[in-house]
Parts: sequence; structure tokens; C-alpha cells
Amino acid sequence: MYRRTLLTTSLAAPLAAPAIGQAQTDDRPSITVAVQKIANSNTLDIARENSNVGTRHFSCYTEVLIDTDWIDTLRPRPGLALSWERKDARSVDVALRPGVRFHNGDEMTAEDVAASFGPERLMGGSSGAAARVPREVSSYGRAVFPGLSVEITGRHSLRFISERPDPVLDKRLGHRIGIVVNKRALEEAPNWLAWSRKPIGTGPYRVADFRPDNMLVLEAFDEYWGGRPPLKRIRFVEVPEVSARIAGLLSGEYQFACDIPPDQIPEIERNRGFEVLGGLIANHRFITFDKSHAQLADPRMRRALSLSIDRDAIVQGLWSGRTEVPRGMQFPFYGDMYLADWPKPRFDVDEARKLVREAGYRGEPIPYRLLNNYYTAQTPTAQVLVEMWRAAGLNVQIQMRENWAQISAPGGRGLRDWSSTVFIADPVSNMPNTWGRNGSFTAGGEWSNEEAFVAADALEAEMDPTRRRAAMRKLLTVLEHDDPAYAMLHQAANFTGKRRDIKWKAAQSFLMDFRPGNWGV
Repeated sequence: MYRRTLLTTSLAAPLAAPAIGQAQTDDRPSITVAVQKIANSNTLDIARENSNVGTRHFSCYTEVLIDTDWIDTLRPRPGLALSWERKDARSVDVALRPGVRFHNGDEMTAEDVAASFGPERLMGGSSGAAARVPREVSSYGRAVFPGLSVEITGRHSLRFISERPDPVLDKRLGHRIGIVVNKRALEEAPNWLAWSRKPIGTGPYRVADFRPDNMLVLEAFDEYWGGRPPLKRIRFVEVPEVSARIAGLLSGEYQFACDIPPDQIPEIERNRGFEVLGGLIANHRFITFDKSHAQLADPRMRRALSLSIDRDAIVQGLWSGRTEVPRGMQFPFYGDMYLADWPKPRFDVDEARKLVREAGYRGEPIPYRLLNNYYTAQTPTAQVLVEMWRAAGLNVQIQMRENWAQISAPGGRGLRDWSSTVFIADPVSNMPNTWGRNGSFTAGGEWSNEEAFVAADALEAEMDPTRRRAAMRKLLTVLEHDDPAYAMLHQAANFTGKRRDIKWKAAQSFLMDFRPGNWGV
């Protein structure tokens, strides 16, 4: 547990950027990427724009200390941290990559890292710059990095300290909200909103223009430590309709079109000049339960809702078999923390009907709030689910909504769609900050359970691997059987259409990687 983790690769030394003023022709291509949505919060700091759509572009302009190889291995690798060393159960020493520049020309130092993880950006506070941090950000920051403090030990070195033992403190440093931003720019911004719409990071591209609900324009940052960016400009444009994204791709208006439903892949690839890349990603799709709703208070009703879902039919009928049903809220790349014997969710409509009768349900409406295809195949999936639930005697009624604020508004909530992306190879990536005692569903008043809270606490603080696995098993037992918080649907899959002559690889994430190593190879 305390072994030294010192990773060095060919990325260890920054690649030389072209000399300023050097005469050269910039013949790099510019591309346009059609997306369903750019940002739900209309901000670009991923700690606030905590979404699948925000994940798509945030790593183009901001970066984390410990990177993940999302293209191939899903393993951690050096990012802005050149090396890191686990000192004991509560601390990790980090050596920063020297010579890294921010988009405003400042050199990255330990001061910037401390500010990025501190109250002025992530944790919030009652005075000064910390007081302007949105509650959504500080709540999420404290959930992902509980009891964290940062000690500067040198110009390019720091020590991260947890107030209690933390078995995955080093892994947490690879979480997406742990981006490193420029301290000076953060302090000089007139307010948090202004800062979050043009964050100053270290990525290969800088934010040139952001028009909420319209477009995001990024321009090459030629002083990027990882080498000269391969693209001159990237333009993300918001195109909500799938048909319009596909038409724009085939006409040449867009070079990439995101969130392609599986049934549309043959239409695109019928043209030899185009292809669709992608597959399974580190995200789960599920239905959440608000157990404060009168018809969902009895856990037997929630178990019935899960048992009546024929997931294999959804995977084959709506996803053409391109995704799969997972063994609960976990992923195999968790390694030793993956419970390989955990069962997949069952389909048993007879058992569902029995539970409905036992619960004394009399056909009262159960509301199901829905967005129109925010998730791939969301609306047709919902329509299929309603019929499956009807077969079990459950009267679920779809209520269309326009945005996430309407979906999550208290009062009358029953069922809603959700997904959960993981960013580190451990269940603490999403379990405690979603279903723990300070998790988002607890804070929203939708679900709580003391046994689950105790298990989530142990998952975060227990140093013994065997006891951690036991805590994970207990947490899944509560979440998926004893007091259901959700009904798992399937692992998410993500598909992107592009011109066939563009050499680029899709990630096992919503993230789109346009760095030098993933373009033209």
C-alpha cells in the first residue's frame, strides 16, 4: 500500500515549441465538432460543469496531475505531475513537471496547484475569493477530496494530506475536477462566472470564444509542454438533433458528429468516406428512485421496477448489441476492488408482479421525468421501459422536461434518468460522492440509508483491502436490493462519426483527445 509510485515516460521532458516570431506557415487543419450539448451549466470549469457533455472538451484546455490512458489501457500515467510517492496512509508527495506554461504565459508552480485544490477554486469558504465559489462546486470538491489539505514543499513539489487514512488518495489526484488552473487568472477574474467561462489552464488548446448554448472555439497553444498541437482551431457547435448532426457530417460542414445512435451507424458508413468509432465507455446508465415519493417509499416497489426491465431486449433492440449489462455499479478495471461474482440485475416479471401486490399498490401514477435524447436513445428507451413496467402492473407516466433543473426540482419527483462516469480505477470515484452521507442524492433529498453511509465511509477510509471489498459488497447490497437507489440499465457506449481519412482514436470515455499523440496516427 505504501510502495513508491514513480512513473517516467517519454513525456518526461517538454517538447520544444516553435520559437516566437519564427516565420512559418501554419497549415494545420481546423475542425468543427457537432455535439448534442456543449455545457449544461454554461460554464467550462469541470468542477461546475460536472457532466458527460463537459467531459468531452475539458481536457483540451485544462489538465490533471495524474493522467489516464483513456485510449488503450485505462491505466494512470504522468500528467502535470511527473512523479508521485505514497508516504503513509494520509499523505502523497507530488513532483510537478517543470517548464509547463499556462495560456497566459505564466509558469506552472506549486502555488497554482495549491490554489486549484484550495478554497478559492474548489473547496469554497466564507470570505474572500472562497466566498464566491458556487455551492455545487464546493460540495462536489469536498466529496471527491474529503478533508484534503495541500502543503507546498518547493517551487515544483507539494504534499497532499488527508485528515483521515485514505486508501486511494494518490488515485484521487487523477479525478477530472482536480484540474490545475492559473492562480493569478483565478484571483484577477471579476467573479467566478467570468473565470469559469474562460479558464486559464495548461492544455494544448486555449479558450478563444465561448457562447453558451451555441459554440465553443479553441485555438492551438503552441507553448504546450506536450508538443505543438496538431490542430489550428477546434470549434464545438451545438446541434441538438441527431439527423442534423449526421447531415452536417456527410455534407462536410462538420468533421466530427458526436452521440450517434447505433441504428444510425449503417447510414453513415454506407458512404465510404465516413466511419463511426467508439464503443463501451466508463459510464453506467440507470434509472434513479426518489424514495420520498409515496409510490416509491416501499423498497418492494423499487425492486419491482428493476425486476421488470428486460435489459437484454434493450441492448439488442436499441443498441444493436453494442453495449452490455454490467455486474452492478462497478467496472472490471477496478482490479482487486471489482467483485466478479456480483450478479447482473435479473429480469423476472412474475416476481415483479408479486412484489407489486405485496406492496399494496393500486395503480397510482408514478412520474418519470424525461429529457428528449440528452442521452443516446434516451426517449425510445423510456418508451420501452414504460411498456415493460406496465406488464408488471406499474403505471409509470412520462413527464417531458426541458432542462436538468426541471428534472431535479423537488416536489413530485419519482423516476429519472441518470448516468455515472468514473475517472479513477476505484469505486470511490463515484460511490461515496453520489450515495454517501454527503453524496448528491442525499443532498437532493432523493435517497438516504445509514447502512450505505457506513459502507461508503469504510470504502473511503479502510486501508485493509479485504475489509474494503466487504464494504463495497455491502454498499451494492443496499443500493441494488435492500433499499434500491436505482435500477441499472446498461453500460454506456459512445459513438462518434468522422471522415474516414482523419486518423484519430476514440476514447473509452466521453472525452475527446486532440493532443499530438492522438492525431494523424
